[in-house]
Amino acid sequence: MESDTQRLNLKREIGIIGAVSFIAGTMIGSGIFISPQYVLSAIGSPGASFVIWTCCGLIAMLGGLCYAELGTVIPESGAEYIYMLRTAGKVVAFMFVFSFIIVMIPASATGIALSVAEYVVAPFYNGCTPPQLVVKLVAAGAIIVLAIVNCLSVRLATAIQVVSMAIKLLALAVIILGGVVMLFEGRTENFENSFEETNVNVSSIGIAFYQCLWSYDGWNTLNFLTEELKHPEVNLPRAVVIATSLVTGLYLLVNVSYLTVMTPKELMSSSAVAVTWGNKVLGSWGWIMSVAAALSAFGSLNGTFFSGGRVCFVAAREGHMPDILAMAHVHRLTPSPALIFTTVVSLLVLIPGDFQSIVNFFSFTAWFFYAITLSGLLYLKIKKPELPRPYTVPIILPILVLMAAIFLVLAPIIDNPQIEYLYVTLFILSGAIVYIPFIHYKLCPGLLTKLTVFLQLFLEVAPAEKNL
Repeated sequence: MESDTQRLNLKREIGIIGAVSFIAGTMIGSGIFISPQYVLSAIGSPGASFVIWTCCGLIAMLGGLCYAELGTVIPESGAEYIYMLRTAGKVVAFMFVFSFIIVMIPASATGIALSVAEYVVAPFYNGCTPPQLVVKLVAAGAIIVLAIVNCLSVRLATAIQVVSMAIKLLALAVIILGGVVMLFEGRTENFENSFEETNVNVSSIGIAFYQCLWSYDGWNTLNFLTEELKHPEVNLPRAVVIATSLVTGLYLLVNVSYLTVMTPKELMSSSAVAVTWGNKVLGSWGWIMSVAAALSAFGSLNGTFFSGGRVCFVAAREGHMPDILAMAHVHRLTPSPALIFTTVVSLLVLIPGDFQSIVNFFSFTAWFFYAITLSGLLYLKIKKPELPRPYTVPIILPILVLMAAIFLVLAPIIDNPQIEYLYVTLFILSGAIVYIPFIHYKLCPGLLTKLTVFLQLFLEVAPAEKNL
């Protein structure tokens, strides 16, 4: 019983600076080094791309504020999973976990691994597009290396996170300073007639938002650790506003720098935008940007494994995934079965996938579930106004973000329906079909028990205490 009481009384040790660092550090990943060319090619003009980057920052901020109210009404760690469990019920929460573990985490990991690979191989293929096979092999290598690191040592995984964060901020500072210097030299020709050739069809706008919001993903990070925040009713919303404003400002400055140095055409045709920038500004030292961007994306991939493996682990502990995934290594105390499972699915996603389609499917699935979570907040506001609310947002905010979420889910389908979105939707809904026989009625437990015992012995794992 001791472990449960420890878990219920988690110390509130994260202050405002820690909270801001947590959100900003999670948001600034591989996206800003690879998404700008995809946003620009989807929307067609530099001016419109700046509007998209600003709107996405605003959506992330408003979404974060709505989640701040949810985090204080339902003061449990676990973000969407817990909120859906409390508002929409077990089946919807299972559909989320099922999709999160089998689509969203692997898609996120694979998308970041591909950006690591693009930057690692870019200096070897200067001026031309690297072969897809080479990029995918390097991406697979990055996934396997980090899976091994996370299975072996929590301390090593944390050290990678800290180092990559420092490199990430340094690389962004170099890009911004380089751009500022060139702006003062009068390099403004790429900003003239900046709204020419804008694509105004619904599908292009939706895809541009998908590619851009990939760079902002992580605005809901604090909701995974609500129980550990000092004064969450004050610090949660404050941290969301400070961190998203800071990140939006950084992203806009980096985009200005890219477009000061490169023409829109050069930016759109670049496979690794920070390397093209580095070659133009730093000359023979351009490879430094390649190393910095690759290490930054490597850190993001490490973070995805670190948190993703643990979500899988928690879902298994709640009885929503096979027991083996809720076990930890006997000596190293890492959730290795969950990490191995995530790795295998990520490698399978990598085989057919390319960066753009992986990001689109990830965003489609993520915003589908954000819409359900925000509907849950509206339900609580209307049906349960008596619940204690240390922090509250005006009802118009969740309505606005919900409308944005619905637009983001429907936009790519309305104008340019692709069969892949139907497959993803069917997969999300199939979670309900899996839930009834395997979770509700617990079918074929005998076979699972034998498999669990075999894997327990083979992987040297045992059921973990709740306060792991």
